[in-house]
Amino acid sequence: MATGKKVKMVNPPIVDGETFISLQISKNLDSDLTMEERLRLLYKLQKVDSQVDEIYLLRGELPLEVQDLEDDIEGLKSRIEKLEGEISRGEVTISDRKNEIIEDKAQIDKFNDDKNNVKNNREYDAITKEIEYKMLSIQAAEKNISDVTKLLAEKKIALAEAHELLSGRETDLVEKKKELDNIVADTKQQEDDLLKQSADIQSRIDERTLNAYKKVRSSFKNKLAVVTVKKGACGGCFNKIPPQREIDIESNKKIVVCEYCGRIIVSSEFEKEEE
Repeated sequence: MATGKKVKMVNPPIVDGETFISLQISKNLDSDLTMEERLRLLYKLQKVDSQVDEIYLLRGELPLEVQDLEDDIEGLKSRIEKLEGEISRGEVTISDRKNEIIEDKAQIDKFNDDKNNVKNNREYDAITKEIEYKMLSIQAAEKNISDVTKLLAEKKIALAEAHELLSGRETDLVEKKKELDNIVADTKQQEDDLLKQSADIQSRIDERTLNAYKKVRSSFKNKLAVVTVKKGACGGCFNKIPPQREIDIESNKKIVVCEYCGRIIVSSEFEKEEE
């Protein structure tokens, strides 16, 4: 008589994309907790994390505004440094061209003196060409000085504007940081306590369930991954729950996931007990 082989249930490996749906179809979870204990811990974790979210919401856009201002200031400082370097190099260029003009004029004076001592037309023509070349060199240097001077004037205006803008941004940053620091100081103790509670609860939840919680939580703007039944509907997306599934939820014996939003739905009794 043939004997049937027992099939060993093997859960899929933990992955970053773990969801409550994958937990729902898994038969064995690496946890010593009962299903009700696991569901209660998840609900409690959600409640604590939601309180932390409220603290962060109180800070509003201030952290992002501070970060944006800090980025703007760094960008302006880089721009100012670049402009100052370009202005410095431009001033060196002007100084070099002026020195070249002085040297060329001195050469022209010397060539004019040499004209008086030429012995033939060939020497005269050669000196004349040298003078013409030096005069062209002077004209090119003067044009270069004119072009660079105009460019420097523009860059100095841009530099002054950048400094003014930087000063304004730095003032705004000081004010925003002060405002943020005041809010953080008012809620610091509460935040620390809640984060400690969250960490303690997380340490009691198996890794797969915790990964699913974090994954689903990150998928929603309101960060709700665990919700209760609200008037016969999912407390997250408010779609109606079939009566049989609602019975399963209230029994606390299995993971029930909303078929519309993917959140885990727990008994409304949990909320009443918390209150």
